[in-house]
Amino acid sequence: MIRLKLLGAVALVSATLSGCGASGAAVESAARTVPLSIKSGAKVHKFTVEVMRTEAEQARGMMFRDKLAGDAGMLFPMSPPRVASFWMKNTLIPLDMIFIRADGSIARIAAEAVPHSLEPVTSGEPVAAVLELRGGRAGELGIAENDKVEWPR
Repeated sequence: MIRLKLLGAVALVSATLSGCGASGAAVESAARTVPLSIKSGAKVHKFTVEVMRTEAEQARGMMFRDKLAGDAGMLFPMSPPRVASFWMKNTLIPLDMIFIRADGSIARIAAEAVPHSLEPVTSGEPVAAVLELRGGRAGELGIAENDKVEWPR
């Protein structure tokens, strides 16, 4: 799913490597999960997120998954921080993309990214990570720009 403007052939290879069969059924990732919290005013929202560290994990991302729990997400760390550009190719559900600065503050929230869209969704500034949540979840919880995100790095 990164996207970072991968060509269709690379995306196909990534999907194949992820273990998706011919049916395109969802396959759970072997990525490491960590706790993540977002401090929004006086509230703290807790999630368990999969950390996509390798190029192959980042390329696959949320592709072919048909659900995401409200307290779950996927984190894409970026070292060094950079302008991030994601797309929704082969992503079956809408997602909120939360772009996180190196200091942990939220730079931008791209709410309800459209499934299957090839339109780039960009951070607009260098970020250290991107967090994907179920579409609409950030709004439901009142998560906003400049809220603080923490996770074990």
